[in-house]
Amino acid sequence: MFYLSLITIIITVMSDLDDKELVERQNDLRIFGLRIRELRKKSKLTQSELAEKIGLSTNFIGMVERGERNTSVDKIFKLSRAFNLSLAEFFKTL
Repeated sequence: MFYLSLITIIITVMSDLDDKELVERQNDLRIFGLRIRELRKKSKLTQSELAEKIGLSTNFIGMVERGERNTSVDKIFKLSRAFNLSLAEFFKTL
């Protein structure tokens, strides 16, 4: 029952987005993911090493890097700390 309610909420939210907003959101996620990948490679970390460093799954890191998954503020803080960057530096090129 919980999942059915969750699916209904997701469908409602997605239907409220017009095509332009949906494309823009997907582009934002892709750009954010590319920034994570860039910082990870610059730090010479594998996805697995980064995931272990911040306590998340390798699958999650891969999905974020590909722009398939949104992330929360607490995870953004963890990511910026993993790269030894302030949030300003973390978002600098976005």
